[in-house]
Amino acid sequence: MSDLLPTAPDRFPAETMSFALAGPAGKLECEAKAAAADVARDVVAVICHPLSTDGGSMHNKVVTMVERSLRESGVDTVVFNFRSVGRSEGAFDHGHGESDDLAAVVAWARKVRPGAELWLAGFSFGSYVTIRNAVRLDARALISIAPPAAGRGWDFAPLELPAIPWLVVMGDADEIVDPQAVYDWVESIPEDRRPQLVTMEDTSHFFHRRLMDLRGAIKHAVKDWLPEPRQA
Repeated sequence: MSDLLPTAPDRFPAETMSFALAGPAGKLECEAKAAAADVARDVVAVICHPLSTDGGSMHNKVVTMVERSLRESGVDTVVFNFRSVGRSEGAFDHGHGESDDLAAVVAWARKVRPGAELWLAGFSFGSYVTIRNAVRLDARALISIAPPAAGRGWDFAPLELPAIPWLVVMGDADEIVDPQAVYDWVESIPEDRRPQLVTMEDTSHFFHRRLMDLRGAIKHAVKDWLPEPRQA
């Protein structure tokens, strides 16, 4: 990790800021962005990226669109690189250590935005990590983009699922995650915990040419989840 990144601030930055946060396996590369004051709510969303070993990072275009959608809705956002990615230290740990990375970022977010709701969002592998930890971290809302509910080594069966507002977005032409497996998994979830499922036709795993549609789906879903505007 380069020493050029400043250490994590003690307050949520008013302007976009990249920084290094002390994590369980070394420093974590993070970026925080505040929602515009005229739309800001008392919510912080931590967003997780796709599989590290397949080139996933916080700069992935789907992650970027999820971040933008939430910030435009009034949510402060934090994206970060899991251990071993970019300027984050450590080695890939198959979702176990990455869960601890997420917990470290959440702890910082709660420290600098005390009292704010925590939302979690993830794309692909990042969805697995956030779903796996939503209950443990007491998330108040969850967004899962193309969750790998079957295959690729991620076992969703033992996960404790939250009873919170939850959106799942799935492209029906996903070439990496089996769409039908995701639909079946969602249907298997008890009704009191079952997420809202949005299916996007003719859409691949990386939402090629459909990113603005993804933005619309997220903003439409979360508008009913938002608390009252933050008091100046």
